[in-house]
Formats: sequence, C-alpha cells, structure tokens
Amino acid sequence: MAKSSNETPRLRAPKLARPFHVVLVEPEIPPNTGNVGRMCAATGSPLHLVGPLGFRIDEKAVRRAGLDYWHLVDLRRHLDFEHFVHAFVKETSEGGEEAGRLFLFATSTGRSYLDAGFRPGDALVFGKESVGLSDEIVERYADRLVGIPTLGAVRSLNLANAVGIGLFEALRQAGALGETFVG
Repeated sequence: MAKSSNETPRLRAPKLARPFHVVLVEPEIPPNTGNVGRMCAATGSPLHLVGPLGFRIDEKAVRRAGLDYWHLVDLRRHLDFEHFVHAFVKETSEGGEEAGRLFLFATSTGRSYLDAGFRPGDALVFGKESVGLSDEIVERYADRLVGIPTLGAVRSLNLANAVGIGLFEALRQAGALGETFVG
C-alpha cells in the first residue's frame, strides 16, 4: 500500500470552468465549516460565509483548528444574504453568461435534491446548524428549496455531511465526475 503524501497519485477529475458555489448562512460550529472548506478546496468550489459566524476564522484560530488546507479555500465573506445574492448574480453573469441559480437546502420541502437539475455556476445554500435557514429566506425563495430525503426519524443531517451530499450530486449531475484520471 502506498504511503500517503502530497506526491502520491490520487483519483482526480478536471475542474469546472464554472464552479459550484457553496454558501453557509451563519454557520455556528467551526469543525463543520472546516470540513466544508476542505471539500470546497477539493472541488474548486468557492465557499461563501454569510452573516455573523459563531466562531473566528482569523489565521490564529484556523491554525489552532488544524486547518492546514485553509489557504486553498476560495473564501468569500458577505454581510448578509442580500449582499451575497447581489455579489453572486453579478459574478456569475459576467461575460454575458446566464447568472447561476440558487438552490436552498431545507428540511421543509417536498422537492428532492436529486431532481434539482444542477448546472455549473449554481449556488448550494445551507443554513445554520441549529435552525437552518431563516423563515424569511425560506419564504422568499420557496421555489428554490430542495431537501435530502432521510430514511430514519432524525430531524436533519449534519451540515458538513449535507453539503458533501449536495455538492457531489451537483458535480455528478453536471458531468464533472465522468472523466477521471490518476494524477
């Protein structure tokens, strides 16, 4: 078995020209955000942190949490959800492209993420760990809600797990995982 190092060849896929955007609205738990950051670095997806955070992300706090890959994260901060939407639409519609769409993950919807029809450039939006997205955001974007079905009686999935499930399904739907190589 090969040793694990940065030189060890790994299964890869080409980066998307228009990446998916991962959006965490008011995340509260540092390890969840750290895990999501690592996933974003691994997939070339910008990570948007929206509103007040339940923790610090300065260099000292990031180092203490052992996030040695944090420098690889394309991190963007936004004052609130409206500021995020404005920046996202502006960025994703540059060059005459159609603006990316928002998909908000919530437990209060009947539409599965498997039926979303994700396209490169879309944003996957997740709420805070304790209560999810605000009622105001859910009501305003009710037509953009998707959920991850569960088979058991749990209330919801862990935030980092939900992001992983949603992001890799979006990549699969976009065909981004179809051409892999070892490199």
